[in-house]
Amino acid sequence: MRAFLISDDAGVLTCTVADLEPTASDVDDLLVQVDFSAINFKDAMVATAMSRVRRVPALIGGVDAAGVVVRSTSDQLPVGTRVAVHGGNMGVGRDGGFAEFVYTPARFISPLPDTISTRDAMIIGTAGFTAMESVLALQDRGLNPGSLVLVTGATGGVGSQAVAYLAALGHRPVASTGSTDETPWLLERGAERVIGREDVSDQPGRVLGTELWDGAIDCVGGETLASILRSLRYGAAVAACGLVSNPELHSTVYPFITRNVALLGVDCVEATGETRSRVWSALGDLAPRIDFAALIDHVVQLDGVPESLELIRHGRTRGRIIVDPTSS
Repeated sequence: MRAFLISDDAGVLTCTVADLEPTASDVDDLLVQVDFSAINFKDAMVATAMSRVRRVPALIGGVDAAGVVVRSTSDQLPVGTRVAVHGGNMGVGRDGGFAEFVYTPARFISPLPDTISTRDAMIIGTAGFTAMESVLALQDRGLNPGSLVLVTGATGGVGSQAVAYLAALGHRPVASTGSTDETPWLLERGAERVIGREDVSDQPGRVLGTELWDGAIDCVGGETLASILRSLRYGAAVAACGLVSNPELHSTVYPFITRNVALLGVDCVEATGETRSRVWSALGDLAPRIDFAALIDHVVQLDGVPESLELIRHGRTRGRIIVDPTSS
């Protein structure tokens, strides 16, 4: 099979497309024939020299895959099941989805709803799964339809899908981005308006800013997350799911005590089977109302992955980059 191999020899990084045999790590691993994969910011972090994210010196990249089960030891996932594969150490500590086949444990596999094709599953991917998980976290906290919800990093994979999902569910997403030239595209995705990064909060000289947001989905972290906390309305929450700016958070306890706000951490890597089922079910229900094709930045073959990783690394994308490993 053809696969995108990442190898790091004492800080010397090599990324190549090679012919390899799919290898199981465990006798109970299932084999999935990959129809599509997708590129995430995490993939760009893995494909760097001396990466702190990658756990092994060499592996097939790709934290996402979607396709069909072709070898199975699971009664719940028989041969022929259409699935999405993501989570755990896939593409980080074991071979991932940038290949024509991938072996994976059953716990990383989610059957797809009938309303979602394997191609659409990778337009969704880890990014869209995270976006929907964030939306559900806010709704569990009490977010009601019609709420004004801030989405940061809105042109990225998570942010753009969060905007689309919120709008389809009757919320009023406000898209924050450093790429304000993408305003028309974000408005088409359902954003009520588009603002710059500096407009997330106001009154920087005060402990708390004006109460602006009924909720927020933050894909950025760092100072942006701190600004969100000080500008949430009383009782509101922010779902934090990204750290592309900075993993550090410098804040005070005032938002939590004075305004009763909540910081909700969102993790898709170790999501339980119950969470996976709930999120994919919600995505399946929403799928008929989403124009998934409009969320694609572009489609590449395996030899186009390195250039696309650079685009992701420098934030020069709009939506998702899909990988078709079956094309040569």
